[in-house]
Amino acid sequence: MIAQRRTIVVDGLTTNYLEAGAGEPVVLLHGGEFGVDAELAWERTIDALALHHRVIAPDMLGFGGSAKVLDFTDGRGMRIRHIARLLELLGVAAAHFVGNSMGAINLLVDATSERPRLPMRSLVAICGGGEIQQNEHMRALYDYDATLAAMRLIVTALFHDPSYPADEEYVRRRYESSIAPGAWEALAAARFRRPGADAPPPPSSSRRYDRIAVPTLVVEGGGDKLLPAGWAAAIAEQIPGGRATVVPGAGHCPQIEQSETVNALLLAFLGEHAEVHADGKEVRV
Repeated sequence: MIAQRRTIVVDGLTTNYLEAGAGEPVVLLHGGEFGVDAELAWERTIDALALHHRVIAPDMLGFGGSAKVLDFTDGRGMRIRHIARLLELLGVAAAHFVGNSMGAINLLVDATSERPRLPMRSLVAICGGGEIQQNEHMRALYDYDATLAAMRLIVTALFHDPSYPADEEYVRRRYESSIAPGAWEALAAARFRRPGADAPPPPSSSRRYDRIAVPTLVVEGGGDKLLPAGWAAAIAEQIPGGRATVVPGAGHCPQIEQSETVNALLLAFLGEHAEVHADGKEVRV
């Protein structure tokens, strides 16, 4: 991977991000499972996109090398505001955004809000936005006890191909990331609730998709164990001009499991929606 690892302080919070390439900016937002960070989520994506774009892949708050903090009343909003401020500090006035899982949900939440904060030129939501299934794979994500065996269950939940949970080195890599100082605590704390309080409802996919005003592509993994078949098309049809596609042979992280297919999809989509000069030439900053 050619990306450079950088660190910046955003409103007092240490923020780690990967950066590579030049051109129109593309921001990659990773998922929310224990052990993930920008590198694990996008290491098979960054180089391909960096041939044509300036790629920025941050570790969101609580993950990777970024500050292990949590807002107990508006955790999602805090992460969205943090990314918006990061881009402001990096001088990014507009960008294409690609998110996986939680990252995709964050993009959809912001884009469907009354006052979006992220400077979106286009949006790609990969396996994030549908109603998560209440099954053993969902429980593996939520009930992680910071053991290697439990991390194997998470990897099983994320991937269609059984070779991933069978890969000892890969499972251990995610495990080591999950037990870095503060990493488990930051994610586990989001599950806390006061004694006697009702469990929070699962995230809903019901949003004001008609408010999305940028080109949008919704990507479904054909073998996703966490989301129901057809969720991407159901969301895309509610978005003006929205499109959906299904990646065969992929679970919840198609950008890892079927990286060549997803990279081709992203490059084609981004190419369609590149900024164009008055002379008809694409902008390459």
